[in-house]
Amino acid sequence: MTQLMLLLLPLTARVRSRARDERGDVPGWVLITVMTAGLVAALWAIAGPQLSQMLRDALASVRG
Repeated sequence: MTQLMLLLLPLTARVRSRARDERGDVPGWVLITVMTAGLVAALWAIAGPQLSQMLRDALASVRG
């Protein structure tokens, strides 16, 4: 049993090191999320009044 554990120990160490390497990508996802939120806010600021008017017109046409 101890021989099996000694054989598996290097394998588990490699898996742990790979998991640590993948954590370095988190700032990239944060940057993408922040940039997407910024783009949505900018588009909303520019097109917000037109979108609101389109919604009011659509609701008014449905009511009759």
